[in-house]
Amino acid sequence: MTVTFYAQPYDISAAGFYFTDEDSYREKIDSIVNDYGDPVEEFEIQFINGFVLDSKLAQAITPTQCNIIAMMDAMATWTEEQKLKVVIAVHEGGADFDIGTDDPEDIEIDLYPDMTLQELALQFVDEGLFGDIPDHLSRYIDYDAIARDLAFDYDEIMICGERYVYRLM
Repeated sequence: MTVTFYAQPYDISAAGFYFTDEDSYREKIDSIVNDYGDPVEEFEIQFINGFVLDSKLAQAITPTQCNIIAMMDAMATWTEEQKLKVVIAVHEGGADFDIGTDDPEDIEIDLYPDMTLQELALQFVDEGLFGDIPDHLSRYIDYDAIARDLAFDYDEIMICGERYVYRLM
C-alpha cells in the first residue's frame, strides 16, 4: 500500500497537494503560490493513507517539512519491529526520537508479541527465571500475582489489533 501525505499550506489563499514520494513532494513544495502569486513556504504535513502501523508512527512522530523525507524513508525501509519500537518508546514512553538521525535499534526495549502479562509470567517460570521448581509444586504457583508484580516493570499495549507486552529500559 502506498503511503499518502497532504501538504496543507498555512496560507489560506493557497491550495495544498497530495504526495506519495520524495520526488513528488520536492516537485510541488517549491512551486506552490497563493492567490496573489506569492510563494508559500510553510505547510502542515498530514498523514492521509497507508498501513495502520505507519499511521501510528506518524502519530508518534508528527510529520513536518523538516522530517518528512526521513519519515517516508523510514516507512518504506524499516521493519515492523523497528516501527513498533519507535511507536512504543515515543508514544507510550515519552522518549525523544529524531527520525532523521536516531536509529530504532538503539531503543532498549523488551518486546513480547501476542502476549499478556499472565502469559509472560508463565513463560518466565517455564524458562527458570524463578529457579528450579519441582513439578509437584508448580500447580501452586500464583501466576496472577507474578503478573501483577511484572506490571511494575512491564506494560501491555494493543497496536494494529495485536497485543504486546513491553518493557522500556
